[in-house]
Amino acid sequence: MIFRRSLTRELTTTVVGLFVVLLAILFTQSVVRILARAAGGAIAADGVLALIGFNAMFYLNILLAVALFLTVLLTLSRWYRDSEMVVWFTSGQSLTACLRPILLFAAPFLVAIVLLSLFLSPWAEQRKLEYERQLESRDELTFLSPGLFREFRRAGIVVYIESINPIDGRIRNVFLHSVEDGRDATTVARLGHLVEEGNGDRFVVLEDGRRYEGKPGSADFRLIEFDRLGRRIEPAEARALPTSNKAIPTAALLVADGRSQRAELFWRLSVPILALVLTLLAIPLAYVNPRMGRSFNLIAAAFLYMLYTNCINIVQSMIAQGKIGLAVGLALPHLAALVVVFLLFRHQLSISGLLGGLRRRAG
Repeated sequence: MIFRRSLTRELTTTVVGLFVVLLAILFTQSVVRILARAAGGAIAADGVLALIGFNAMFYLNILLAVALFLTVLLTLSRWYRDSEMVVWFTSGQSLTACLRPILLFAAPFLVAIVLLSLFLSPWAEQRKLEYERQLESRDELTFLSPGLFREFRRAGIVVYIESINPIDGRIRNVFLHSVEDGRDATTVARLGHLVEEGNGDRFVVLEDGRRYEGKPGSADFRLIEFDRLGRRIEPAEARALPTSNKAIPTAALLVADGRSQRAELFWRLSVPILALVLTLLAIPLAYVNPRMGRSFNLIAAAFLYMLYTNCINIVQSMIAQGKIGLAVGLALPHLAALVVVFLLFRHQLSISGLLGGLRRRAG
């Protein structure tokens, strides 16, 4: 009982630390990728945090599975290195006695992974796609940032502004370049502001500026000075919501008969099974053999994890291509992994059996 409480307490401490580290890595990758899109003008700056949250929720099931696997592996490895597992074996307990406290500890995480894989991850992906569409449908002027050139592909114009007055919204030192009817047109103005008409049309009004049309040195080059110049802002159109199998609800996937939908359903069902098998796999893999080095089991665990996940990806691709069915695809990688778990348990039980025999002889 004391050993089981100690095991549960150490597992809890380890999983919290690992979860925080893995979550920080996930957030860092998401922040770098999404900030790169925001810097390129693909999304507005005020939508970055929401997209990071949706992205983290989508990958949270994989993160929990990896955290659970590493928690059991690292905790039991420390017990082997500090000879606590030797005390466990010599007290009459076998390796299988670890199954009950570890599975009880892992049960809430496995339930969370099931809910995330089947329901919350598709919901997060759907909300992310809808939010991105809303950001794209906003007026392009909301993407302007002082000191940066911004290209608006739909309007065919490049804009640069020096500063924006946050009080009255007036823009200072504006530069615009576009190609109109095959001719270059460059406009510079000292001031600018937005005007909205009664019918809903919006205009950018530039003040005290110049407009250059044509190629310098050619006969059709024109220079126009103006006090006020207005340009209509074309209303942004919301694009159609992109179709993604990752955003389809699981209930819809169950009745769908497409190959790609079957492959996506296979992945969602495989993630909880993957988490359970990895938890069981970590118990015999945690054994530390001093003759082979203290990190050999960690290298073996990393190799088996990559082999297992790559096999799942290969089977998912085969299902998408129609080479195998969903039931066969679920059986192939997971049954093979369970066979490996059984063989490793059998090997470790023979070692712990020797320790138990030595204890009985000493008695």
